[in-house]
Amino acid sequence: MEQVRTRATRDQQRLDAGQVGSAKDLENLQHELTSLARRQAALEEVELEIMERLEIAQGRLRAAAAERDRLDADLEKEAGQRDAEHATIDAQTGGLDAERSTLAATLPADLLALYEKLRAQFGGVGAAALRQRRCEGCRLEINSTELSRIRAAPPDEVVRCEECRRILVRLADSGL
Repeated sequence: MEQVRTRATRDQQRLDAGQVGSAKDLENLQHELTSLARRQAALEEVELEIMERLEIAQGRLRAAAAERDRLDADLEKEAGQRDAEHATIDAQTGGLDAERSTLAATLPADLLALYEKLRAQFGGVGAAALRQRRCEGCRLEINSTELSRIRAAPPDEVVRCEECRRILVRLADSGL
């Protein structure tokens, strides 16, 4: 657009200064000035349209940046809450680990060794509740013959599930 303006200014100065020699050159120069004026008007219209689109895009960019900032703040807040929850869980775990160690010291060494072996084998769960005739470890129902054997076993005997081999913990709702 700047080139069109420069050329139009130069041609107008030539026309105003009377530097045009022939009538044909004068006519061509006037025709070129008219053409340049139309071209300049068209370019200005395009420039205005581009400026409007730029303004809209900049508005969208500002809105997106504000949304990003809001989301960053939310993320930071949520991360703080997550970290606080982790700290709470870690504190609870530490207390439970201490309690577990105290209780484990009261168990017979061979039972504790069996439990630790099963725990390592089954991803941290070495014992499962026997609830309503079902092993909570493998979720399978225990057949009536096995259930009779468990029912007849003394309360201090270690009973294991026939399917998953975990230690079964007999509860009041075991279905015995």
